[in-house]
Amino acid sequence: MNNAAESPGVLWNSNYTKIWIATFMMYFAFMLLAPLLPIYLSDNFGADKKVIGMVLSGYALFALITRSFSGYMVDRFPRKAFLMASTIVCVTFFAGYLVAGSLVLFAVVRTLHGSPYGASTVSLSTVAVDSLPSSRRAEGIGYYGLSINIASAISPTVAIWIYNATNNFNVLFVLSMAIALAGSLILIPVKLKSREIIPEKKAFSLDRFFLVKGWSLALEMVLFSIAYGVVTTYVAIYGREELGIEGGSAWFFLFLSSGLIISRLSGARNLKKGLITRNAVEGIIIECLGFILFALIKNEIGYYCAALIIGYGHGHMYPAYQNMFINLAPNTQRGTANSSVMTSWDTGNGLGILFGGIIAGQFGYTAAFLCGAVCYIAGVAGFLLYSRRHFEMNKLR
Repeated sequence: MNNAAESPGVLWNSNYTKIWIATFMMYFAFMLLAPLLPIYLSDNFGADKKVIGMVLSGYALFALITRSFSGYMVDRFPRKAFLMASTIVCVTFFAGYLVAGSLVLFAVVRTLHGSPYGASTVSLSTVAVDSLPSSRRAEGIGYYGLSINIASAISPTVAIWIYNATNNFNVLFVLSMAIALAGSLILIPVKLKSREIIPEKKAFSLDRFFLVKGWSLALEMVLFSIAYGVVTTYVAIYGREELGIEGGSAWFFLFLSSGLIISRLSGARNLKKGLITRNAVEGIIIECLGFILFALIKNEIGYYCAALIIGYGHGHMYPAYQNMFINLAPNTQRGTANSSVMTSWDTGNGLGILFGGIIAGQFGYTAAFLCGAVCYIAGVAGFLLYSRRHFEMNKLR
């Protein structure tokens, strides 16, 4: 039996609300550090652009590997136990940043942190979907994604303001650990209904770890996240070094979060009506325009306007894609569907961080952002020419 919401038709039931808040706090804690780590590595360890890209891409690689297996684990074993174990380990790794006194040690901690982060995000997402009534699942997935997007957008703004006020990265490391710990504690009273664990009846299959029917959507997610990873990782150091915007990336993420919030609230109506592909088309086209604008307009107007446009488009795109993955999968593969979305995103994000740093080192940040925009355009073409029709023909619900 699948986990169910507490009352038929109730969207914001107790379980879903707790998981929503916990997800917000876990992502907030993790993303509190993301935009400032390039500056931290540069100022504290003298790392150049290529080294920064290599160090920061390690966590994405480990998150990618772990998420591939986490979907299977969430489907095969008790979800509450896996959820609590992964979040507690994730919290513990935040302490490692405080004691990492060398570039090598920091790289090791950051890379290994990707594993519990990947496992916890897959389990959180899957349990959130399980807590939703089937009649409001598409809408609920959209609102659940809002917790991730708001956290990912607001936390860098908070981090930059704190850093400008204290000029102390240890304050950010301690704050991240405290927020993540609070998020894990919120999950303790979550009560999940027992469900039947179906024994394995087939030999090894790729479907255990990846939703094969969603391969084209996954490829597009990789292309989209390359652009997103390049911009959100290097926006702070780019603004400081090339545009002379000291601390302006705080406002960049504030505009990004504003676009996300507006988009999620307006897009939820379409998801509730089942207009998933419509949201996807609107989102990818708008977000693509934002990345092009960011790459080509090298002034404050382009910098901030692009943030708002990217946020609005992303708020439509991501929940639509998550819904499409879930609608392609049977209930017994819900964890696998969620991990496939995140694995695809991590793959592109890691590639964007890694190659973005390399390209920026050789040709400058503008070239890196343009490469990201080209990748996004390719993803848009793939969805319009193939994946939209493929989804409509193969969806299960």
